[in-house]
Amino acid sequence: MTPLLQLQSPVSACFWAIHWSASLRVMDVHPAIVKTPSRTLVWRDEAATEAFAAHLAHQPDVAQAFIALHGDLGAGKTTLVRHLLRALGVQGRVKSPTYAVVEPYELPKLNIWHFDFFRFDDAREWEDAGFRDIFASPGLKLAEWPEKAAAVLPVIDLEITLCALPDGTRTASLVAHTVVGAGLLSGLDAQEPAA
Repeated sequence: MTPLLQLQSPVSACFWAIHWSASLRVMDVHPAIVKTPSRTLVWRDEAATEAFAAHLAHQPDVAQAFIALHGDLGAGKTTLVRHLLRALGVQGRVKSPTYAVVEPYELPKLNIWHFDFFRFDDAREWEDAGFRDIFASPGLKLAEWPEKAAAVLPVIDLEITLCALPDGTRTASLVAHTVVGAGLLSGLDAQEPAA
């Protein structure tokens, strides 16, 4: 395996980040699958991100999924979450939970928690904040910077790794780790948005 320092392109760096992140799952919520289906998409602009979020929002399994978002600062993680929340029906301001760690959203038929573990550095905070209970309860969980809480997170259903390229496009690499994640990918394939 080539060390990260020798990688020649941003796409290569994103590729290795995706494969490294696959080792971050610790406790089960949904059973892991052996073969991990994956897809790589290219989003030419924010409208493509919004279209993807709308398609993801229409997948029945999204209501019980744990979706992890990887990518450098500015890769578009929070933008994707914002579009997904809007597509699911969240009204009002959608803010990044960078300082609060989690922002909850309550819809009539769906609870959603948006985590940002960028500043997470103490596993005791997991228990003290009740995160174990949140992850054990029904609803959609979205986590930015999940690698910061890898030791305590359940199995990720769907990982999305975003990479901003120099021309302004973004690659989105999707990897399913559970039957729920595979169902999301399958549903997205059936309704693939135009690029």
